[in-house]
Amino acid sequence: MKAAVVSRYDAPPRYADFGEPVAGDVEVLVDVSAAGFHRIVKALASGSHYGSTGVLPMIPGVDGVGRLGDGTRVYFGRVRDTFGTMAERCVTTRSMCMELPDNLDDVTVAAMMNPGMSSWAALRERVDFKAGESVLILGATGIAGQLAVQIAKRMGARRVAAAGRNEAALKELEQLGADVVIPLGEERGTVVNMLREEIKEQKTDVVLDYVWSSPAEMVLEAIGERGLSHAARRIRYVQIGNSAGPTITLPAATLRSTGLELVGSGFGSVSMERIFASLAEFMKEAAREPFEFNAKSVPLSEVESVWNAPDGGERLVFRP
Repeated sequence: MKAAVVSRYDAPPRYADFGEPVAGDVEVLVDVSAAGFHRIVKALASGSHYGSTGVLPMIPGVDGVGRLGDGTRVYFGRVRDTFGTMAERCVTTRSMCMELPDNLDDVTVAAMMNPGMSSWAALRERVDFKAGESVLILGATGIAGQLAVQIAKRMGARRVAAAGRNEAALKELEQLGADVVIPLGEERGTVVNMLREEIKEQKTDVVLDYVWSSPAEMVLEAIGERGLSHAARRIRYVQIGNSAGPTITLPAATLRSTGLELVGSGFGSVSMERIFASLAEFMKEAAREPFEFNAKSVPLSEVESVWNAPDGGERLVFRP
């Protein structure tokens, strides 16, 4: 079969022949129609993600849309490290398949499920989000952040603040439900003051962080308290992505002087069973009222040429 094939971590995958997957006793074969090009997919294919196994060659892709042998159209997740979803066929288990509603097309589902899951599962599974709470989204201008703004609003957020560097994209987020936008491209002290005003005055309850590194340090500085007479208020900080860098410097006093709770959300911190339960809820909500975001479909045969292309503000979906 034809597939995107990763033979080296320092080079894009190539469109090439790869051995056919054979379904095991508890597996099913899927004819793939669409596979999303998510940040985690690129990180796994470069060997930089904690989930990378070091086994090559491999097919990238963590999820997709396709049809089972009986014709059922499903969203599915991969179950083998070497057989990802960017191929004509893939194997999975029936428990990793979700039947799709007729009003959601293949490309939309393949594009939205992974980035949408990041905030849906974080709010549902990691911080037990309640309607009426306030959310700050750090790195809100990407597809995951755009969906996070809409998801938080649909879950009943009292206020959603969106922070990012792309000011044109930030303005669009106001149309998607953001109550305030915070540009991160300003001078550091200015940004920290804007974040501090939002966090303190609006009583932020939850931070969803897609970028980490310096932007995270600015938020944590804004959360920090001085003096001995204040009463710390609980703030749940969820680390989801690290597109700005893998590490931060965190002063010990920030933890001791505040009600900060720092957790992560991703594969490993939430079981696959709970992730799929969250995905089912997200899918139901998307079928009830579609979310707004941009997706672009490209043939899988073009994988090598578009792999490192600049982000055009849309989620790419490969079609075998």
